[in-house]
Amino acid sequence: MKVPNALRWPRFATTLALLLLAGAAPARADLRISDLDIYLNDHEVTVRVVLLDAIPPTFHEGLQSGIPTHLRFRIELWQYNRLWRDSLVRSVTIERQLAYNAVTKEYKVIALKGETHPAYGTRDLRDAQRVFSEVRALKLGPSTALNPAEIFYVRVQAEAALNGENTFVTRMAGTAEQTERQSDYRTIQRMQ
Repeated sequence: MKVPNALRWPRFATTLALLLLAGAAPARADLRISDLDIYLNDHEVTVRVVLLDAIPPTFHEGLQSGIPTHLRFRIELWQYNRLWRDSLVRSVTIERQLAYNAVTKEYKVIALKGETHPAYGTRDLRDAQRVFSEVRALKLGPSTALNPAEIFYVRVQAEAALNGENTFVTRMAGTAEQTERQSDYRTIQRMQ
């Protein structure tokens, strides 16, 4: 049975729209992890992470309108296994919120999860972004619990989103970003 031309065009347009939507590349990720340092301080595995462009240009209008920006770090300590899957030793999630008060013209950084820091307020966006995007001296656990003959690494996943909504649609719209970085392989060797 032959399909009339009037019915072919909507079917063709629908198919073309679905193909374009499925093949569309997601928005370029501006979010970058620049520094990922692992230390052995006081017999503790300590991590320092710095996130660049935690507030991308697409977030500025929403932030200035009073919509809070959320940032989530997931920092994981992994043990490398040569013959099997790597095993997760410890995972820590840190969530922060950056809000702008238009009345007082002040930015406020609040720790929501994983930290007990007091709220930090400033009138300078760059200063607020620095506090918002840097994790200092996060202790992942005692080094005595780790086997010194094994190989370990740290993996960091970071997500930034306006109003905390990170979905495929918000990433395509530019109101959410995510990135991931893994450290070099490390061993823990004790001094005799």
